[in-house]
Amino acid sequence: MNGWMIAFFIVGTIALVLQMLILAGIYFQFKRTTVEMSRVTGDVQRKIDPILFRINRVLENSEEKISSIVTDAAEMTRLARGQAQKIDRVVSDALERTRLQILRADTILSGTLEAVEDAGLRMRRSVLGPLQQASAVLKGIRTGIDFIRGQRGARGNANQPDDELFI
Repeated sequence: MNGWMIAFFIVGTIALVLQMLILAGIYFQFKRTTVEMSRVTGDVQRKIDPILFRINRVLENSEEKISSIVTDAAEMTRLARGQAQKIDRVVSDALERTRLQILRADTILSGTLEAVEDAGLRMRRSVLGPLQQASAVLKGIRTGIDFIRGQRGARGNANQPDDELFI
């Protein structure tokens, strides 16, 4: 049994030494990787620092300009809103005045048309009425003259048709 224990002890010692060697390899590889990463980080930092400095300087210089632009834009918006309100008031007033003038013109035009219609009616009554009466009298006289002529012509011409005698 003693032999077995010595064999397990030797196998355990070998495993422990192998683990120690593996851990030592990992340690040295990690140390080398850390040094390499530090070097790469330093290079990147040296390249990025001027860029970040320029960006920072540009932002500091443009901060006032951006603030001024935003302030100017707000002022222009306020002025545009005020002008739009003024234009709205002017247009509304003009539309109201136009509507009132159209109503007034409509009233005047309606009154004028009624007056013209009334004048035309009066003219028809005063001028055309007597003219129609005179025309009727003249037609009556002409009919009478035609009738008298027709009587004389009927004595002289027995073949005259009866249609000519009718008015």
